[in-house]
Amino acid sequence: MSQVSLKIQPENHPLHVAIIMDGNGRWAKKRFLPRTAGHKKGADAVRRCIEAAVELGITHLTLFGFSSENWKRPQDEVTALMGLLRYYLENEVKRLHEEGVVIKFIGDRSMLSKDIVTSIEQTEALTQDNGTLVLTIALSYGGRAEIAEAAKALAKDVVTGKISIDDVDEEQFSAKLFTEGMPDPDLLIRTSGEQRISNFLLWQLAYTEFVFMDVLWPDFEKKHLQKALADLSTRDRRYGMVSV
Repeated sequence: MSQVSLKIQPENHPLHVAIIMDGNGRWAKKRFLPRTAGHKKGADAVRRCIEAAVELGITHLTLFGFSSENWKRPQDEVTALMGLLRYYLENEVKRLHEEGVVIKFIGDRSMLSKDIVTSIEQTEALTQDNGTLVLTIALSYGGRAEIAEAAKALAKDVVTGKISIDDVDEEQFSAKLFTEGMPDPDLLIRTSGEQRISNFLLWQLAYTEFVFMDVLWPDFEKKHLQKALADLSTRDRRYGMVSV
């Protein structure tokens, strides 16, 4: 596929792509392999996707790595996923840091083991001043829980007198979300053919364009990201207004 022109955004405006990485289990099942094999191949697709995002000029990439509901999966699968995460933190962070990638994590860290939380904090501190790409990984994340936590934080500010109830608006609310300071996604991609958002970035996706792709996540390549961006470039994003 030819290079996609990214005249999607005004000059110097960030381009934020969010991805629900779906289909690892089905990829493995089609090959009569355990689900863990699909997750390992999915990690390879993450690496390809990050490299492609940098090449294509994407400024923010947010990946749905592990949902709050995923804790209900079989224990051996959860254990394998956490093992993959540890491997990624130990073996990929240095390379991404050298490439100038900022790495952030959003979600409920209280569910994660102490060593993983420590690695996450070290990763965020190490990469915070980079400028090539902002990579955000949603881990132990749920959109409804994020909104509830933001509401509680705002309520606390009102009760303690930090702000007035009349000061509560969309900007104040957004500042209490995990994604504080980040632009909302321009594009959401979901792989595997499923067409739902699965409790992902519920507030932030208000005016996001959606692209659903039949490819299973382990098979996701640069050409698929290019195709989604090409689709985005044809959309008339009116944000509730009328086209000029």
